[in-house]
Amino acid sequence: MATPRLLLLAGDYVEDYEVMVPFQALTMLGYQVDAVCPGRSRGEHVLTAIHDFEGAQTYSEKPGHRFALTASFDEIRHQDYAGLVLPGGRAPEYLRLDARVIELVRAFADRPIAAICHAGQLLAAARIISGRKVSAYPACRPEVELADGVYADIAMDAAITDGRLVTAPAWPAHPAWLAQFIAVLGAKVTL
Repeated sequence: MATPRLLLLAGDYVEDYEVMVPFQALTMLGYQVDAVCPGRSRGEHVLTAIHDFEGAQTYSEKPGHRFALTASFDEIRHQDYAGLVLPGGRAPEYLRLDARVIELVRAFADRPIAAICHAGQLLAAARIISGRKVSAYPACRPEVELADGVYADIAMDAAITDGRLVTAPAWPAHPAWLAQFIAVLGAKVTL
């Protein structure tokens, strides 16, 4: 039996926890997670940023780590994957300008997608959220609504599933977000 594969889309200044934690957790569950970035190849890396909530009007940002890519963007075929993982951070704001990225996100419109934080910008740019309940970082609410999505104003540690789309506002939601995503994938975790 072939190992189920998931695609994770990253870019420079992707949020550190939002790329590292799902990559590690889904790999631990037995998925082959292919992490890619446009213009980069397997073995290269992206820089991450750590976003924190420290009482300011918005999140703070600090340098993160180097995250190693496990596949080459130009060599992937969307049909080889059971689902798509879209972490947030600053990467979505410029990844959404790449027509190949938008085409890729659209290719997953009817398959499981896990999107967190600013990844709502990618969902909105791909125009795949009309009429769907979508959570994202609160600053992305206007984009979700302009793409005719229904913004889900939920707690920072909560997630929401609408069909095969699982979204959350930020990394504090990892337990709920990842649990809902693996349920959508049909995986079962037993102790």
